[in-house]
Amino acid sequence: MRPSRLKHISLALCLSLATGISHAQDAATEEDAQQGRLPLDDLRTFTRVFEDIRSGYIEEVDDATLFEYAIKGMLSELDPHSTFLDASNFDNLKENTTGQYGGLGIEVGMEDGFVKVISPMDDTPASTAGIEAGDLIVQIDGESIKGKSLADAIELMRGEKGSKITLKVMREGLEKPKDIEIIRDYIKVTSVRSRLLDDHYGLIRIAQFQIPTGKDFVKAIEKMKSEAEPLKGLIIDLRNNPGGVLRASVQVADALLDGGQVVYTEGRIKGANAEFNAESGDIADGLPIIVLINGGSASASEIVAGALQDHDRAVILGTRSFGKGSVQSVIPISKEKAIKLTTSLYFTPNGRSIQAQGIEPDIEVERARLTAIKPRARVTEADLSGHLGNANGGEENDAAERERRQANGRKLLERDNQLYEALNILKGLSLLSKK
Repeated sequence: MRPSRLKHISLALCLSLATGISHAQDAATEEDAQQGRLPLDDLRTFTRVFEDIRSGYIEEVDDATLFEYAIKGMLSELDPHSTFLDASNFDNLKENTTGQYGGLGIEVGMEDGFVKVISPMDDTPASTAGIEAGDLIVQIDGESIKGKSLADAIELMRGEKGSKITLKVMREGLEKPKDIEIIRDYIKVTSVRSRLLDDHYGLIRIAQFQIPTGKDFVKAIEKMKSEAEPLKGLIIDLRNNPGGVLRASVQVADALLDGGQVVYTEGRIKGANAEFNAESGDIADGLPIIVLINGGSASASEIVAGALQDHDRAVILGTRSFGKGSVQSVIPISKEKAIKLTTSLYFTPNGRSIQAQGIEPDIEVERARLTAIKPRARVTEADLSGHLGNANGGEENDAAERERRQANGRKLLERDNQLYEALNILKGLSLLSKK
């Protein structure tokens, strides 16, 4: 490289860095400004390394590519959630907020150079194939992940609908990595689903926080209130919810809180310090609420759980959440490229940092496989020939009816013991609140 070329690169870097620093110094003290001087010796080292790679690497790499690699390297060394977004990744990020995109259906981060599954999303190829929260992906189609950026790994996992991909995962409890074959599909995540349990208790499952989640959540409660007659309590299932749009999580908490703070953020740049509050009015009218969380509940779902817990508005049940308490800002650097940079941290209304700690449940219940012991068939008074009817004219309850109700309970226990426990506790809270 000619000396003039090297000087040109150094000058361009200095101008770029100086621009960013000058903005920061506008609001900084004189002492801060002194500390923000350009590291000229480090810039000289950078240009020296740049030239050595450019001229000596086994394959020729153009300048633009090398600069992009340098940017990716800076971001990848900061934290698992800061990354460079090229045109493809930038578009994917926009698609994720609407709930429609192509891929496997997993939320991922980086850990020790491997891709860590934060959570598989409901009804997606990943969840169907058996991918679990906490899995470490070490290979994709036989290609090692070690040394690759998160963006590169995600790109490898994308592909046409119907195409196969094999992930080699490490999982706690397994002696060796496991191969899991997945058929790619077009992903459309339904953010909010709801149904009634035992006629009077509502279950709302939030799979991911998307732009319309807040409105859909309110509609779900209103629908169940009209169907239950009366609605006696709510279970909000945030298990394996990887988060999503911050504003949507605030809207969900707002719907259940009669005013008060939902979450606040703290950071260094302008706009990083923000506070989000609930308006007056509780759409659930004070009904008892239980929120289900686990190790796959992250970010926005932790905001909801933390806010309801701090305001004593809900009982949190399950296992400790993931602990992603950082906020990422998407900063465009051109029409097609951007950086996703961690700029602040979340704090619950009581000032608890979620980061690397998560939300501790009020009642810890591990997910387990349980088998209910079916009781021996018994004859009831209603089964006896010539029995007297109920003195108040109530419906009779014979052995067959009791078995039907008990069978429904056993099915829920064996399918989802955490939900089973939540429903029982909710019934108790409902009785106490009525008394």
